[in-house]
Amino acid sequence: MTARELAAPILVGAARVALGGLWLNEAAIKVRSGFGGADILLVANGAAGNTRVPGYFQWFASNVMQPASGFFGFAIPLLEAGLGVALVLGILTRAAAVMSILTLLLYWSSDQLIWEYPVMVALSVVVVAFPVAARRFSLSALLQWMFARRRPGRPSLPRSLVVWL
Repeated sequence: MTARELAAPILVGAARVALGGLWLNEAAIKVRSGFGGADILLVANGAAGNTRVPGYFQWFASNVMQPASGFFGFAIPLLEAGLGVALVLGILTRAAAVMSILTLLLYWSSDQLIWEYPVMVALSVVVVAFPVAARRFSLSALLQWMFARRRPGRPSLPRSLVVWL
């Protein structure tokens, strides 16, 4: 394999790992600071009277986030850590990158914007746009290669599954 053929998998793989690292950092910050239901209530209550928050999110904050603030206080750091681990290891890469974009859109809708969120969306888009390159050097690729070696002459995994790895 030539250097030119390796360039895209290395660059897109680096974007995937960097994105995963940023998600792990987000989760670590929340865990260290004792993030929980009170923080979710702060976001939900802040969305209620904020004119920069779209109506659909104001409804979501009032009817879903406020009643289930304890759940969201636990689930959000868990989601962020899960995205980070999946992206760093390269497990379900495309699905994790799509979920990353959706999670960041949720954060933006609540008017919670920090400098790294646009960077994270850009990295997520790169991973979604180039899924084959993103998973070239990943745990999924290693497992697929090992599976193929054990079953010579037979397809390693169904193509419909491979695109999401």
